[in-house]
Amino acid sequence: MSDLTVTLCGLKLKNPLILASGPLSWSATAIRTAFDAGAAAVVTKTIRPQATVNPAPHIATAGRGTLLNTEGWSDLSAEQWIEQELPSLADRNGVLIASTGHTPAEVAQLAGPLAKAGADMLEVVSYRVEDAAPMVAAAKRAVTIPVLVKVSANWPDLLEVVASCLQAGADGITAIDSIGPALRVDVETGRPVLGSFAWLSGAAIRPIAMRAVAEIGLRHEVPVVGTGGVGRAEDVVEVVMAGATAVGAHTAPLLQGLDWFGETLARLERWLEEHGHARLADLRGLALPYLREPASHAPLTFAFDAATCTRCGRCVTVCAYGARHLTPQGEMLLDEDLCRSCGLCASVCPTNALRLAGQTAEE
Repeated sequence: MSDLTVTLCGLKLKNPLILASGPLSWSATAIRTAFDAGAAAVVTKTIRPQATVNPAPHIATAGRGTLLNTEGWSDLSAEQWIEQELPSLADRNGVLIASTGHTPAEVAQLAGPLAKAGADMLEVVSYRVEDAAPMVAAAKRAVTIPVLVKVSANWPDLLEVVASCLQAGADGITAIDSIGPALRVDVETGRPVLGSFAWLSGAAIRPIAMRAVAEIGLRHEVPVVGTGGVGRAEDVVEVVMAGATAVGAHTAPLLQGLDWFGETLARLERWLEEHGHARLADLRGLALPYLREPASHAPLTFAFDAATCTRCGRCVTVCAYGARHLTPQGEMLLDEDLCRSCGLCASVCPTNALRLAGQTAEE
């Protein structure tokens, strides 16, 4: 049995999966349910002195596995979190991370009481890049528990922000927050689906989150919670290979139900065993050395397994240069003079019957 445990900022997690801040962590009852479903840690909705009132509606789909939202912070007040919600989770089965922000003054006001109420860790978050490091500093002055800072790919100087937050004392980084502003319009009414601009989360932002995690990993030796678009066990592996210590998710369990945690962990364990890995933590940062290598311009070579080919023809359809052909008998042909070695044909194959030479069928 493979070892899924990870250590985040000195705290041992039973597995790498963290329920990121969002609707599923709106209260103590919801958080307990997430722990029971298998989440190793849960981040509360962002706690501010006053409760927010969200517009109606404030969440909508935006493509497969992707959501838009116009949510604010928690619709429970800081007083309720400190006096009722957090203390009621004293017997929890996991690590409790209290999210707070959005200003240094609010963090200074709430960090100590949140820690005293039972939080194992803090995560500070703000939409204003200039507040990130001061919020970290305010939290570190108030508490002895670890402090994460959640960063945004919207910020043009992400690595400079990370560096300033680490200098201010951050124990780890959560990368990334939702992206935006974004927009969908109802074509029947001509109105914005959520009434205005919104924030994007889920599958659509995963490659951007991966980039942020990897850039941080290339520059800093720091714990990173990779958050943004994780939907499958293979996504968990991918984010860890990019440099994440642990992996946050919210859109996937929100859309698929909290059973997502148990199902993803079971598949993750199988994947590790199938690939001969004893510990997930051993895969952390595996991809980073390759990002330092120069790009290759050598022509691609392909492997093809006729037995697993379904004759769907996707590889032929996506070849912009007309280089790929599939005969009625199932023979795969490639015109090497026309092929530009883009690799898209192998990327779209649903069964991995067509793949780049050197890849395994599972990849």
